[in-house]
Amino acid sequence: MENNMTMAEFSGKVRDAVKKKLGEAYKVEIRRIQKNNGVILHGLLILTDSLNVAPTLYLEPFWEAYASGEGFDGIVENLIAIYRKDMPKESIDMGFFQSFERVGDRICYRLIRQAGNKDLLEDIPHIPFLDLAVCFFYAYSGEVLGEGTILIRNSHLKLWHTNIEKLTELARKNTPDLFPIRCSSMEQVLRELMSENTCKEVKESGDLSEEACHMWVLSNRQQNHGAACMLYPEVLRKLAKQEGCSLYILPSSVHEVILLADNKTGSGTPGQLRDMIAEINRTQVAPEEVLSDSLYYYNYEEEKISILV
Repeated sequence: MENNMTMAEFSGKVRDAVKKKLGEAYKVEIRRIQKNNGVILHGLLILTDSLNVAPTLYLEPFWEAYASGEGFDGIVENLIAIYRKDMPKESIDMGFFQSFERVGDRICYRLIRQAGNKDLLEDIPHIPFLDLAVCFFYAYSGEVLGEGTILIRNSHLKLWHTNIEKLTELARKNTPDLFPIRCSSMEQVLRELMSENTCKEVKESGDLSEEACHMWVLSNRQQNHGAACMLYPEVLRKLAKQEGCSLYILPSSVHEVILLADNKTGSGTPGQLRDMIAEINRTQVAPEEVLSDSLYYYNYEEEKISILV
């Protein structure tokens, strides 16, 4: 096994092996795909003349498996099997995407951080928000491909003869409708993770802290880029009113944030909370899913989100 094989070398070897297995009817390519936070992934694309779409198979997990001792031939067979399983049955007519009127009802927003996304942000319409950026996407839904998203770029604004103000107007309406909130108390989350008896024992023993009863995980029902739910009208205001206090907002990933009532003792200083966020981001969150190391604060009286530390 070539333990020192680079990702580029592995990708090229996979491409050649897949091309040889499938034959001349298929075109096999490796594309470097820019993801969130400057992360670059290597995608394997298998194309045919009969279809205008193809799944992207990211090779990083297969490279890691190869480095851990998995056989190369088995990896190639697995990739081909995944491609055949995920390959659409027919081509997709993307003509609708030329018309702004036909996409307007599914334009939504999400949050990413500004740091690490300089090149991406230069290419997409966005609105700065604290140390984050509100960017826009089309929420695709169809019988052939199922659910998916298409990131909206500056080139789309030119194609549609529109502007960021119109995108914002549509996204503010569409996003809460298409991606409704899911706000679960931390106690509820723990109950879902543990059996009822275990959760009861933990609570009776005192290991379930008071803070956990006044913490919530805020996301959308799809649990996909749900951190943007903190921008939904009324969400934070209603929860703060329920608790009668302001809220700490801990960005656990692009997919969710944790809300903590400010009237609870023992939750740690703002500096300690920020250090905890940074440590979790470094050790438990995939690089492309990190939202921010900042601790945010929703001021109940001012109805405003700010960076606390």
